[in-house]
Amino acid sequence: MAPFRFIHTSDLHLGRRFGTYSEDIRGRLVEARHTAINRIADAARSRQARDVLVAGDVFDTETPSESVMRQALVAMQLAEGVHWWIIPGNHDSLAAEPLWDRFREYAPENVHLIDTPKPIELALGVVLLPAPATHRYTGDDLTVWMSGSATEGKVRIGLAHGSVTTFGGEESGPETIPPDRASSADLDYLALGDWHGYVRIDSRTYYCGAPERDRFKHSGRGICLAVTIDGPRTVPVVEQVEIGRFDWTEINLELVPSQDAAQALRDTLPRGAVRRDMLLRINANGYVGMGDHERLKQEAAAVGPEFGYFDLCDDGLSIECDEVELDHIAKRGALRVAADRLYDDSKQAYVEEDRRIATAALQRLYSFTNAAER
Repeated sequence: MAPFRFIHTSDLHLGRRFGTYSEDIRGRLVEARHTAINRIADAARSRQARDVLVAGDVFDTETPSESVMRQALVAMQLAEGVHWWIIPGNHDSLAAEPLWDRFREYAPENVHLIDTPKPIELALGVVLLPAPATHRYTGDDLTVWMSGSATEGKVRIGLAHGSVTTFGGEESGPETIPPDRASSADLDYLALGDWHGYVRIDSRTYYCGAPERDRFKHSGRGICLAVTIDGPRTVPVVEQVEIGRFDWTEINLELVPSQDAAQALRDTLPRGAVRRDMLLRINANGYVGMGDHERLKQEAAAVGPEFGYFDLCDDGLSIECDEVELDHIAKRGALRVAADRLYDDSKQAYVEEDRRIATAALQRLYSFTNAAER
C-alpha cells in the first residue's frame, strides 16, 4: 500500500471567551482559535494529507453560539481537498444533542461527525477506530472496544479523547485510557486529545496538544501532528507542525539585592520575537531592595504594552529595606514613625501573613512618597 498521511489535531475549543484577559487581547485570542482551522488545513495540504483527525473538543462548551458553530463548518468546507473526522470530547460530548443535531444539519460533505464507536475505512487498507465521548464524565474507558475489533491486515488508527494513567498524581479512574492501549489493541497509531500540550506516550501514542495554547502551563505556540504510516505494524513517522498564532512564554527571573532589577528584566525579555503575538509572564523570585523593586515595576509598566499580554508576577520576591530607603520615605515625623513600625512588623511580626502585609504596606508607602517626588 502507499504511505497513508494524515493530520492529528484536537482541542480547538472554539467559542472560548478568555474573560480574564483585557479586551484587546481577548478578541485576538478568540479569532486565532477560529483561523486555526485554516492553518490546520494548510498543514494538511502541504504534506499531501487528505484527512484531518480531530480528537475531541472542537467547541469549548456544549452550547456554542450559532455563529461559532456555523462559521467553523464554513471554514472546514472551504478547505478544498481536506476531510475532517471529528469525535466529541468532554467539553462538547454527545450528550449535547441540540449542538450535534444542528451540526449534522449544516455539515458539508467533507466534514464527518463520528458518533458511534465502529470501524471507518479512511482509505484502502486503512481503518479508523473512534471513541467519541458520550458524556462529560463517562465513567468508562471508551477505547476498550478497539481491542476486539478485527481488521485483518489493515492499518489501524485509534481516535480518542481523555487522560492516560501517567498524568497527574491522583489514582486512575475507570475512564482512564491505559498508556499501552496502542499495543493491547494492535493499533498502528493512537491519536489522543484532552491534554493541551504535546506529549509522546510511546512511538504509536501521542497527544498533539491544542493548535492554539490557552494558558502558560503549555508554553510556546500550538502545533498539530503530521503523521505518515507506511503500512501495518510499521512505526509511524510523526512531525510536529507549528501552527499557533500566539506564543505563550513564562520566564523565571532570579534577583539578588545588589542587582539592577530593571536591567535584569530588560536582559531577560525575548529578543527577535514578535512581541505583539506573545503572551509573557515574568516570575520574579529572590531578594530585592525596595528601590530596585519600584524600578522593576516601572520597567515592567514601560515595556508591557509592547506585548500582546504582559504579567510581572512578584509574589515570589522578598523585599529588603535598609535605612537609606526608610530615609527616602521620610527622615522624621509621623510618616517616619509609620514607616519604622511597618519595617519592624515586616521583620518581627509573629504571624507570617502579618509580615507579608506589613512588607506590602511599606512598599506602597515607598511608592507613594517617591512618586510625589517625581
